[in-house]
Amino acid sequence: MYDLLDLRLFVAVLDEGSITAGADRLPLSLPSASARIRALEARAGVTLLARGRRGVRPTPAGVAFGRRAREALDALGRLDTAVAPYVAPAARRLTLVAGSSAMERLVPRALVAFLSTHAEVDVALLERSTADGLRLLADGEVDLGIVIADPRDGPPAPGDRLVDDSLVVIGAAGGVLAGTDRVGFAEVAEHPMVGLAVDAPLQATLEANVGDRAPLARLRGRAARLGTVVDLVAAGVGLAVVPRHVVDPGRGLEVSELAEPWAHRTLVLRRGTRARPGVEEFAAALRAAAGHDAASVGAEG
Repeated sequence: MYDLLDLRLFVAVLDEGSITAGADRLPLSLPSASARIRALEARAGVTLLARGRRGVRPTPAGVAFGRRAREALDALGRLDTAVAPYVAPAARRLTLVAGSSAMERLVPRALVAFLSTHAEVDVALLERSTADGLRLLADGEVDLGIVIADPRDGPPAPGDRLVDDSLVVIGAAGGVLAGTDRVGFAEVAEHPMVGLAVDAPLQATLEANVGDRAPLARLRGRAARLGTVVDLVAAGVGLAVVPRHVVDPGRGLEVSELAEPWAHRTLVLRRGTRARPGVEEFAAALRAAAGHDAASVGAEG
């Protein structure tokens, strides 16, 4: 089964004589379009485009493939025309990519505020690491991303900064963390712990930074969501490393700063390569939700 976007891209490339110009018509980023063309040729099992210094031209197989692709797209257009009188106006769709900490409180709060006042817009969510999120943004696959700021880029712009995402260690009230303001991960790992699923972005960050420099922690359980991790900690199951802003100050947990240089993080807002209607309004809802979280953490301190 061929992907319709791939067929549209191939026809655009034939019309324009280059992958770059064909990608601009859809629009797609050049790396994404090139990858799609390669995958299309692999699916067809034959070279469809001959690459040259001045662009591309179809091979004999590409000419035949392009003709059939146009026929398929024309037929699809006739189907759309046939049902158009019966279809309600389509809602606009935005896509946000974010890591596990932003998905815990910040994103849900923003969604409630945004979707309740923008009935014409739908929002899709992707939970990915910062590296994956930046790639999706660069490829034009998503509209907005919440990512961890890279210190090498300097301080984030005030309008991009969302919330402090620094990591802390939490434990049950009156437990081993009582009276402890700062603690290193090696000391934390000497106690039973609770973690996230192995494929969660935050868990991957922990394991990548700790490596072999700390004892192998005894993980008593893994949870899909940070909220469940906090619940398990409150029940006395073990310690956990979580972003400070996801800890409800009303839970009465012991909270200690994680004394590691990689624990100091900031969540920032990034935009994709295309400006869709509703993006700025959703960005404003995210900033408002981040302000609410920041106020809650400030009240705790």
